[in-house]
This record gives sequence, structure tokens and C-alpha cells, in this order.
Amino acid sequence: MRIAVCIITYRRAESLHRALGALAGQVFDGAGPEVRVVVVDNDGARSGEPVCDAARASMAWPLDYAVEERPGIPFARNRCVEIARPGADWIAFVDDDEEPGPGWLAELLRVQRAYEADVVTGPVLPRFVGEVPGWAVKGGLFERLRFPTGTRRDRAFTGNVMFRAEVFDRVRPHFDERLAMSGGSDTHFSRRVYEAGYRIVWADDAGVPETVPASRVAAGWVFRRAYRIGTTNGFIARDLRSWPAAAAAVVPFALYRVVKGTALAAGGWLFGRHWAVRGVRQICYGAGMLVGLFGGRFDEYRRTRSMERAPARGRGSRKDHP
Repeated sequence: MRIAVCIITYRRAESLHRALGALAGQVFDGAGPEVRVVVVDNDGARSGEPVCDAARASMAWPLDYAVEERPGIPFARNRCVEIARPGADWIAFVDDDEEPGPGWLAELLRVQRAYEADVVTGPVLPRFVGEVPGWAVKGGLFERLRFPTGTRRDRAFTGNVMFRAEVFDRVRPHFDERLAMSGGSDTHFSRRVYEAGYRIVWADDAGVPETVPASRVAAGWVFRRAYRIGTTNGFIARDLRSWPAAAAAVVPFALYRVVKGTALAAGGWLFGRHWAVRGVRQICYGAGMLVGLFGGRFDEYRRTRSMERAPARGRGSRKDHP
């Protein structure tokens, strides 16, 4: 069995170094699969190249490094697939700010065999840097949904996923480049994979820790991210369904989120700031879904000219899944 593990990166040299170190520490029962690591740098200045050169010295597997100069997550992901697909039976993705534990890849493979899955995905676990405000902890604002191992899912996110390689031969285009600056191309692709009849299964013990910098532990960031995810999901519903079907699915759900969020936000006067933040987040998500359904966009990842000229310091944020 041949597996390509892909990482896209953008100006995060330190976290990329840690991610590659974690991949190098994967362990398997017996001989294990034939593994290849693919890193695609979305920085034309090649800030990730020295990190990859250094990692090859301690990694037992081949490591391919390439640059995708077109700015945007789907461009980099599609370049990963282009490099990884020849000779691969499976293609996995993790993010450059994650550090998979030593049994991560083995657990994905175990669950795949146990449930005859075509796609296996698992949880991304927040790991905070520095002190965390009480409202963020009490509100569970950085916790993501989890499910029992073996649960069938209708989507997956590239922060922690392994695809049967043939999926990329049948489901085209891969990561939709219309979503280059708004994010969500992994959700869009995996939804199409699901609708093509492939089996997506959850592996709850294959969690990967994700570094959450202090800059994200702010109410404004939480609200912007919820709004962006909402607009993306509204767009996906509109893109993959007829207009009446998309409207029938999105409008009631979005309005429910707005009403529920309003009630939660009002409860913040009694129960604390975490209730209020949770409520406003729900409102932002619901409003975003309606905006996305009617064609609006929120380009969270758009780079300015000053960002492109800035020196690489390993602090970029290139992540488009919830």
C-alpha cells in the first residue's frame, strides 16, 4: 500500500517544522505502508524550502517540495494531488499547524479496513498557545463536532483526512478554485465525493492537535470565521443543488440559527460572556448562509500587496475548514 501525505503551507516555517517532525514519528504494526510526503508551498518566496531540506535528513520517507505561486488554498491543494496521485493508493492531508500523534496514520488505515471506507476523517483538537480567556473555554468555541468511530459522514476536511486515490480520478474538478480566497474548497470537494457514492467514515481516535495562536482567541475572529463558514456553506448548497432545493434547505436552517443565536446572546446578561459570544456566532453563521445562498462572498484569505511583500515569519493562516 502506497500513501502520499500532503501538507500545504504559507509562511509558517516553525509550525511546518513541527508538523514534518510529527509525520516522521509515525509508527505501524509490522512493516507499515510505503509513505511519501508532499509539501506544496503557496509562497513564491519559497519560505518552506529550507524546512523541507532539513526534514529530509531525519525522515525515512521521500519528501517532495514544490511551489504553487497562484495565491489560494485550492490551487495549492490541487498541486498536491497532481504530484501525489501518480503511484499512490491513498492521499492524506494534514495542515501545517498540526502535529499528528505517532499512531495517527495507522489508525486511519485501521478504520478504513474495518469499515471499507473510501474516505476516512478524524477530529482536529485545539491546542492553545498562552493563556485562554474563560469565555472561550466555557463556550467550547474552538471545539469541533465529534462522532463515534465508524459514523458515516457526508463531508470531510483536509485538516485530517485520507482519500482513496481513485476518488481524484472520478470527481473533477478537485478543489474548486472559485473558492481560492473564501475558503471551503475541501467541504465542496468532499460533498461531491459523498454524492458520487463514496463512503466517508469517521475515525475518532485519529485526532490531530492544532495550534490555536492567541490572535484567534478573540470574539471578532470567532464571528468572522462563523460568517465565512456560513457564506461558504450557502454557496455550496446553491452550487450543488437546484435553486428551489437549495433555498428550501438553507433558508429555514439559517433563520433558525439567527433566532437561536439571538436567544443565546440575550442570555449572556444572565449566564456570562460565553453565552453571548456563542449566540452572536450563531447569528453570524446563519446570516452568512443566507448571504452565500444569494451569491455573496467573504474573502477571508485575500492577500494584500503589503502581505505579499512582507518577509516570511511563519505566522500566516491558511486554513479553510470549520
